[in-house]
Order: sequence, then structure tokens, then C-alpha cells
Amino acid sequence: MNDSPQPSRIAFIGAGNMASAIFGGMLDSGYPAEAIVATSRSQEKRDDISQRYGIRTMQDNLAAVQQADVVVLAVKPQMMRDLCLSLRESVQARRPLIVSVAAGLDAATLDNWLGGDLAVIRCMPNTPSLVGAGASGLYANARVSDAQRQLVAELLTSVGLVEWVEQEAQIEAVTAISGSGPAYFFLFMESLEAAGVELGLSTESARRLALQTAFGAAKMARESEFDPAELRRRVTSPNGTTERAIQTFEEAGLADIVGRATQACAERARELSRELSK
Repeated sequence: MNDSPQPSRIAFIGAGNMASAIFGGMLDSGYPAEAIVATSRSQEKRDDISQRYGIRTMQDNLAAVQQADVVVLAVKPQMMRDLCLSLRESVQARRPLIVSVAAGLDAATLDNWLGGDLAVIRCMPNTPSLVGAGASGLYANARVSDAQRQLVAELLTSVGLVEWVEQEAQIEAVTAISGSGPAYFFLFMESLEAAGVELGLSTESARRLALQTAFGAAKMARESEFDPAELRRRVTSPNGTTERAIQTFEEAGLADIVGRATQACAERARELSRELSK
């Protein structure tokens, strides 16, 4: 007789790239495929997911919720209100843990749309989750148990780093730093590549060098005992080539630009929250 606890049954409502990244990571970490179901309105999408991942798929959101211990809401924010209202009766009957990966919708709004008194976790993942190198910020409302927090942390760890925030407003900071952050680095890589071409390298060589340098710097920063500021100092020889470049960045106000950009991102996240919650 097997006395081991049964795995939580998890329903993904929506099966886009982020949902696929999460349940793909779960499967790679050993989570049983039979405990996962994903819904999609597209028959082609359902067939592709079933074939690629070996999980159950269905079109009926209500049927998926009725079997679930955890419901992951993974549709576009603009679609969330109608979805939640359509699920309200089934969610209230089943009372699963709700996990939302939609930007801009606070836990209280989701809870209200779903009928109230539910355990809700907001998750702000980012696109590197698609390659198992994500960073996800998590916020839990007061109804989420320690066991539920641990479960969701384990699920999200399968696609990268997990950081809990204790105040929901901090999710906007997560959005500004890691949620939108990959685009900042892509922009810098793009600019570095263009600079290499301007200096005489071929586009292919400039791109390979820029991308590998970004990868190497990130890997070095993650694995080093020193913080990024100290690592920068260690590769910046006095009166050398790197120092000249760093001085140029500083004279242009790079730190201030980053600060203003992240503040703008966080403010837009707050604006979206107000717009979507109406």
C-alpha cells in the first residue's frame, strides 16, 4: 500500500508561453503529468500541448476547475474579469488555491471577481522562465497557508529564482526590476552589438561577442562571492580602457537613467492595476 500523499491537481486556465514554461519546468522536475491539466480554446494548441508535454488538455474551463486543488490563471489581464466571473460558482464550490500570473491585477480584485474568501497568490514571472532561468516575485494574501506557499514556491523554482514579497505594492517593484528587466538587458546587448559594428566588426561577430559577454558577466556575478559593484571595480584598471568607458557611462548619468526607467515602469504597472480593476 502506498501511503505517500497524492500530488496536488493543478489546472492551468490558459496555455500560452508562460503557462507552458511553468508546467514544462514542473514536468522536468518530476511533477506527474497526470496531475496537470491545461485549457485552451484552440484545438490546435491543445493537440500540440498534449503531444509535447503529455498532459491532459481540455476546452472547458469549468471542468478543469472542478478537478483542481490549484488553479493557475494564465490569460491576458484584459480577459481576466470575464474569465473569473465565469468561474466564480465552480471556484466557490471547490475553493482551490488561486495563482495569477497576470500583470496589473491585485489579489483583492481577483478574489472579489471569484466570489471572495479565497487563498490567492500573485506571481510576476519573466520571459527567461521559458528557458528555465526565470525570476518570479510572489505575493500571498492572508488566506494562503504555509503549505500552499511552499507548494507554489516549489512549482515556480522549477523555472528559476523565486522571491516572496510581504507587501503587495512591492509586486510593482518586481515588475520594474525582473518582470520587465530582460528587455533592458536585451536593449543593452542590442546597443553593444551596434557599437561593435560601428567599430568595424561584422554583425555576426559583434552579436556573438555581446551575447557571450552578457552571459559570462551574469554567470560570474551569480557565482562570485563579490557583489556586482566589487566585480566592476576588479575589472576596471586605473587609467585603463574599461575605466574610460565606465566614466562615459557615469557622465551620461546611467544610474539616473536606470532609476527613472524603473520608476516609470512601476508607475505604469500601478496605472494598469487601476485601469484593469474598474
